[in-house]
Amino acid sequence: MSVSLGQSVSDFSAPATGDKTIRLSDFKGKQVVIYFYPKDSTPGCTTEGGDFRDRKAAFDEANTVILGVSRDGLRAHENFKAKQEFNFDLISDKDETLCQLFDVIKTKKLYGKEHLGIERSTFLIDDNGKLAREWRGVKVPGHVDEVLEAAQRLNTG
Repeated sequence: MSVSLGQSVSDFSAPATGDKTIRLSDFKGKQVVIYFYPKDSTPGCTTEGGDFRDRKAAFDEANTVILGVSRDGLRAHENFKAKQEFNFDLISDKDETLCQLFDVIKTKKLYGKEHLGIERSTFLIDDNGKLAREWRGVKVPGHVDEVLEAAQRLNTG
C-alpha cells in the first residue's frame, strides 16, 4: 500500500551511504525530503543531486533533511556521492521497498522497449511524519528550488 498526501508515512529502515541504516523515525521533529531518481552517475540524476547539494544549507535552515533513493547498490552510491561531493545520504532500495511505499515504479520506454523503472519523484514529509507534498514525473531544471520553497513554507507554517 502506498502513502497518500496528509497521511503518516510508515517508518522504514534502509541501507545508506556511510555504512548507515536510515530510519524515518530517526528524523522525528525534522522535515524530510526523499527524492527518487533512476540511476547513479547519469546526467539528469547528477544535475538533480548537485542542485540538492548546492542548496543543502538552505534546507538545513528550513529544518529539512535530504535523502536520495535509487535501486543502485551501496558501492555505486558511495562512488556517486564521493565523486559529486553530495552532502547528504543516498539510500539503496534494491528490493524496492521504498519504491513501492511511494509508488514510483512505472512502465518506461527506452529505445522502443518497455521496462519498469523509477519515475523521478520527490516527497516532502512534515516534522510529524506526514506526507505534505509530492512531485511526480519531475523535470530537473528548477525542481529543487520549488521543493526548497515548499520546505521553507511548511517550516514557517
